[in-house]
Amino acid sequence: MSFNAIQIILVAIVAFIVAIDQFNLLESLYQPIVTGAVVGAILGDLHTGLVVGGTYQLMTIGNMPVGGAQPPNAVIGGIMATVFAVASGLDTTAAVGLAVPFALVGQYMVTLLFTAMSPMMSWADKCAEKGDTKGIVTLNYCAMAILGAAFAIVCVAGLIGGEALGTSFANAAATPVVAKIMAGLSAAGGMMRFVGFAVLLRIMLSNDLWGIYFAGFALATVIGYIPELGGSALILIAFVGIAVALYDFQTRCAIKANAGSAAGGDEDGI
Repeated sequence: MSFNAIQIILVAIVAFIVAIDQFNLLESLYQPIVTGAVVGAILGDLHTGLVVGGTYQLMTIGNMPVGGAQPPNAVIGGIMATVFAVASGLDTTAAVGLAVPFALVGQYMVTLLFTAMSPMMSWADKCAEKGDTKGIVTLNYCAMAILGAAFAIVCVAGLIGGEALGTSFANAAATPVVAKIMAGLSAAGGMMRFVGFAVLLRIMLSNDLWGIYFAGFALATVIGYIPELGGSALILIAFVGIAVALYDFQTRCAIKANAGSAAGGDEDGI
């Protein structure tokens, strides 16, 4: 699948904006579930963009930096997974697996930029001592522009390379070696979303919520095997989860209110 100049420019603009949003705007535009849909719409396949973005979001939902260890960058990874899925016609899980190296490159770029900007902090301190707000603003804008431009270049290069990759896969689809590679990528990409969600549960899950977790798992399994409900299984389970969360919230609020009003008194002889 070939892309025109307008599509390439729009993808570059999206990559530039979400790269800045990741650390500065913080509007969650950089999340894969958003970038996947936007890039998919630009490339003419919104459905694939939503599916790939949601899959990549599950993979990264539990990722967080711990000390010097940085997870693969979700911005470039989400965009490139969508690009590969649309341009090459890859399976969703295979596209996610193929995008991981680009996500690692994106994180290396972030680390390199942060390292390069560290010595500039002394200059920012001098500007602050002088009351030079313009200098501090200029420094921040320069860092944002460099990061956005770097991400845009990588994504455009991947977009152009995705076209060639799609042609190569189309010509070599019947090759046993290529088939094995694609099967491996699909298996790896399929595991990543479960690993990401498992990491999130490892951090957030409380011991008193295990029962709800297993109930949700059983409900998802049952609904998933009903053909008439298979397409809306996640929505139905989400509504059940919302109901459980509201009940738990209201119960806890009632307990707190009763505890506050039961401060004690002498009218009942207590």
